[in-house]
Amino acid sequence: MRNKLSAVVLLSDEDIATIERCLDSIAWCDEIILLLDNSKEESSKTESEIKDKILNHSLKNYSHISLLRRPLDADFSAQRNFGLEKTGNDWVLFIDADEKVTDKLKKEIQTKLDSDISVKTDGYLIKRDDYIFGKKLRYGETGKISFLRMGRKIAGRWEGKVHEMWKINGKTEELENSLDHHPHQQVASFLESINFYTEILSGEWYKAGKKVSVLDIIIYPKLKFIANYIFKLGFLDGTAGLVMAIMMSMHSFLVRSKLWLKYHQHDNT
Repeated sequence: MRNKLSAVVLLSDEDIATIERCLDSIAWCDEIILLLDNSKEESSKTESEIKDKILNHSLKNYSHISLLRRPLDADFSAQRNFGLEKTGNDWVLFIDADEKVTDKLKKEIQTKLDSDISVKTDGYLIKRDDYIFGKKLRYGETGKISFLRMGRKIAGRWEGKVHEMWKINGKTEELENSLDHHPHQQVASFLESINFYTEILSGEWYKAGKKVSVLDIIIYPKLKFIANYIFKLGFLDGTAGLVMAIMMSMHSFLVRSKLWLKYHQHDNT
């Protein structure tokens, strides 16, 4: 008997443009839970737009979709754990609204579900192919990356407010095929996202007592750029690789600058 699979998708107000592509790629899942961050005033409009898309001609058979609402409160793990608790099947797949399960990955997952995976494996890492400005990134920081995205519901919990990780207690394996990821097709949205994530991460570091020096703020982002663009061959991805390397360096700069500023502000109060 095939193991049943639930899919959990986190949503924000910015995800309307990509949600149909995401939903089309997971229509075969036994259950789909859409978890909307309703912490902004715009969330009611977003909810209405999502429902319209679910009810349109291409998605009208999605009777197995549930749309839930919960404020993110700058804690992605809490949001994911909430979604995990609401699933009704033994196996769960987490996918973001700007991601797509490819046909090859779908077939591989279905093959695993048809086998007795619950005896041998508790979680699966899934590789991800990033596309920026229409170009697939083969090198740099995102060139070879995988995340633990599919696992047994009872096998673990998500940890970390941002850049969160699913901590599975048990054996994990990596699937052969990949997700497609189409994030931030405009530089402005890329910058907005980096600003948001670094604000959360710097807060986590501050609470943990992590310190940073001015030298760290200056040197680390430069080393990050050199590592991604030169040593990880990001330059082979052309302009897209250059933009990605700069953005990742900016992420390193912002999170350390914000951490330094939090200590500086605290000392002056």
